[in-house]
Amino acid sequence: MIELDFEKTGGLLPAIAQDWESGEVLMLAYMNAKAWQKTLETGMATYYSRSRKTLWVKGLTSGNTQKVKEIRVDCDKDTILLKVEQVGNAACHTGHRSCFHLRVAGETLAVEGEPLFDPKEVYRS
Repeated sequence: MIELDFEKTGGLLPAIAQDWESGEVLMLAYMNAKAWQKTLETGMATYYSRSRKTLWVKGLTSGNTQKVKEIRVDCDKDTILLKVEQVGNAACHTGHRSCFHLRVAGETLAVEGEPLFDPKEVYRS
């Protein structure tokens, strides 16, 4: 079993999702030990939702899943890098390809690109 240092950071490790072909950074989320184990077992990116306090499989609601192609861990074993195939094209809950679609432009944030889906339609409650 692969041992990561979940204790150092209070049980949650940052997990960066990167497009396995282009290298584009898609998102940053967090994993606890259960999310880590589920990701290893299923090959699907599974994270821990800090707001809902539960595991979530990326894309289960939206269809924009992440198939894990490769996993890297930093030298301190407290940060995870997932190289993923982004199925459905959009990684961000706002509908954008990447969660990093806001660019600092002077003293404001500029939106780069257009949403690929309408979040109001996808995440109806």
